[in-house]
This record gives sequence, C-alpha cells and structure tokens, in this order.
Amino acid sequence: MRALRCVQALNLPQCYIAAGFIRNLVWDALHKYSSSTLNDIDVVFYDPEDTSTEREQYLEQLLQKTMPEMTWQVRNQARMHEKHQDPPYASTLDAMRFWPEKETAIAVRLDMNQRCEVIAAFGVQSLFELKLSHNPARPWQVFQQRLDDKQWLTHWPKLTVTTQCSVAAKPIEHE
Repeated sequence: MRALRCVQALNLPQCYIAAGFIRNLVWDALHKYSSSTLNDIDVVFYDPEDTSTEREQYLEQLLQKTMPEMTWQVRNQARMHEKHQDPPYASTLDAMRFWPEKETAIAVRLDMNQRCEVIAAFGVQSLFELKLSHNPARPWQVFQQRLDDKQWLTHWPKLTVTTQCSVAAKPIEHE
C-alpha cells in the first residue's frame, strides 16, 4: 500500500504499478512463501506530451528518495513502442498487450477513493492458476529467454508454462 500511495502522489496519467511487482506478489502468496521475492517496482504511465527519458529518471529518483528500500523503474508507455518497433500505443493498457508474458500484463493503482483499481490486458485468471503464458505479440525466443534468465520455474516450482493459444480473455479495465 505504501508503494501504491507513492505512485499515486506522482499524479501521472494512466499511472500504475505493474509487471513483476504484481506477478511476483501473487506467485509468492500462492506458493505460501513467508517472505517476498520482490526486487523492484515497475511503474508505468501514459503521457504522449513528454516522452523524455530524463523525466523517467527524475521520477525514479523521486520515488527512490521516498521509498529507498526498493528499486524503482518508471517507463512512459507512450514511447515504448519505439523500443519494440510496434505501432504507437494508445494507452497504458494497450501497451501491456505487447508484453512478453500474459501474466505480467497486469497493473494496479489507487483510485480517488483509495481503492485498488486493476487493469489486465489478458485478464487475471491464468495468473491465479499459476500459469505462465507466452504472448504471441512477441517472439517465442523473447519469452524463452526471459523464462531462462529469470528462472521463474526454479523460484516458483508450481508454475506451468502454457504454450498453446487459449481463448482470448477480455481486457480488464476495472476490478
């Protein structure tokens, strides 16, 4: 909750804590780990008016001062299409449709009433079923390399890698 409040205070458009922060918390809980495997906090937002990397660095430094025990990574999704050679993204949720694993494409923020608001490009069911699914919007090799580098199957042995296409889940915008 403290991290969510820090991110909310930035007052950035379409701003969420996302990716490994959410995924790892869920997998840790489902594996009944007593301590968290979190190593960083991914912050995503969407602002086509200022796509400078200097802004992202400034925001990371600001968050680091506020919560120094964590490593912060801030990325404006309005510029990330260039890095991945995709068509321009229309929103934070749209950008998440291109992330390598479906279970990583989940984000949360505090709304104006201090309730958690969730968006998920592919829904959340497979995350809670301990599945790890390749997103066909990215090459299989990218998924495989991340699987090897991050050693998810060693860290969370109950995970199941799904290789076949499943019925497309509707994106979740609020939950």
